[in-house]
Amino acid sequence: MRQLLTAVAVLALACTACGGAQKSAAPSPSAKTLSSDTPAAKGEIDGFTWVSYAEPPTLDYVYAFDYPQNMILSNVCESLMRWTPDLKEEPGLAEKVDRPDDRTFVYTIRKGVKFHSGAEMTADDVVASLNRHMDEKVGSYWVSTYRNVKSITKTGPMQVTVALNQPDALFNLEMGASPGTIASAAALKKKTFGTSDGALDCTGPFKLGTWTKGQSIQLDRFDGYWGKKALSGKVTFRFVPDPAARTNALVTGEADGGYLIPASSVARLRSSGAGTVYGGPNLTTADLIVSDMNQGTLADVKVRQALSMAIDREGLVKAALGEYSKATMVPAPVEAWRNVPNARPSSPPVKRDVEGAKKLIAEAGAQGKKIVIATSSVAPEFPVMSNAVQAAAKEIGLDAEVRMVAPDAYTALFSDPEARKGIDLFPTMWYLSATDPLELYGLFESTQFENYGKFKDPAYDKLVAEAQAEFDRDKRAVLTAKLQETAATQLPWIPLADLDNVMFLGKRITGAPTSISYLYYPWAADVGAAG
Repeated sequence: MRQLLTAVAVLALACTACGGAQKSAAPSPSAKTLSSDTPAAKGEIDGFTWVSYAEPPTLDYVYAFDYPQNMILSNVCESLMRWTPDLKEEPGLAEKVDRPDDRTFVYTIRKGVKFHSGAEMTADDVVASLNRHMDEKVGSYWVSTYRNVKSITKTGPMQVTVALNQPDALFNLEMGASPGTIASAAALKKKTFGTSDGALDCTGPFKLGTWTKGQSIQLDRFDGYWGKKALSGKVTFRFVPDPAARTNALVTGEADGGYLIPASSVARLRSSGAGTVYGGPNLTTADLIVSDMNQGTLADVKVRQALSMAIDREGLVKAALGEYSKATMVPAPVEAWRNVPNARPSSPPVKRDVEGAKKLIAEAGAQGKKIVIATSSVAPEFPVMSNAVQAAAKEIGLDAEVRMVAPDAYTALFSDPEARKGIDLFPTMWYLSATDPLELYGLFESTQFENYGKFKDPAYDKLVAEAQAEFDRDKRAVLTAKLQETAATQLPWIPLADLDNVMFLGKRITGAPTSISYLYYPWAADVGAAG
């Protein structure tokens, strides 16, 4: 499933991406530094405190669809595959995966893995965990990952077979994220699973400790972990919605670290002497979603192209997104291509052409026509982004209205077609859960739920199907590059900027990965003493 960044999380914008997975030397605190990891820990610690901008609504993996829950859950529950800090895939709870044909995945389950309850993981637990996503009564947020799945069955004491209705090359990649999470089948039967009052019986290096609603969640080291033991005895996640308060907690040492550092806080953190700001690879872009491509002003591709040409992306980066972002003309993040360097397409240059945009508006007969841009005050960047688009629209002759909507109304734009009525555009920060650009460009296939504007192009749909059926990564990337070319021209989404990950570590700890892998990789187990 493709993930969206909720409005509050937009407060954090990260630095330009980087490569490699080698441990890096400690960077200068006064300059932007790009890395893939932080220096390895030198020893164990009793515990550390981490700040989060929000409390998770649940820790049930089928609803783990945003930063607060995944940042925590990645250390408690594990998946069949594992997303590594350098954004590659490797075996996780499945020690190997075989593909006897293009419609079958056979997972050999790792032996000797214990749940936090002490019970040993079996194929039955795997089947129960995966099948929940296909249960309509459960209502998994990751159901799209399973759209091509025919059956999930136990085919041996430690073997599970997934049969597909049609080839799906992305399915196994998604098994390194929430769709591939495994929990105890017995625990899943409890109504309180994933809540502050329920059992969260998984296999990770930490187990759920005390959940103090509205304040914090504590994770305790699981000494029966099958892999490398966590270096910290516990981790305390503090919920601090206010970005200034989060920054203060990091500067004063009340908290030892945090991801999603607000762009406005970076300079203060760098100069504080309290620790180090790190930047690393991300899979996130800022885009404008066209919410109706069949009716209204933006149904005309010339108008979409004109608006895109008129937007001052470089100015927007400076005004709202900060030094840790880069203007882009394509929807998919550049780091999505990192595992196919030989097949990565060149990105079109970022340029603004107001006069050319005016000509397109004239050709379309769209002078004076109205567009409505939805925005929300929950993130300071959203109104700035929307106002910048409004200014561009007016400059080329469109009548543009920015409509402020409540946080719940903004969230509804992603799930309820009725909520999108009367809205032409709305901003998003969209991140991928697998290192493959097809995960994003597949969204624009005509039957996809996330195809919010109902973009329809039979040739595009055919190419998506061809790419999804191609298991050779480089060959799939070549097909995906053609999809990118179409998306950048037809503009079901209007791209704005490529965003990357930023984090802060206080002086006493180190070892956390800098990349977006922390959403699914057990990153807290690597955090230990800096000296």
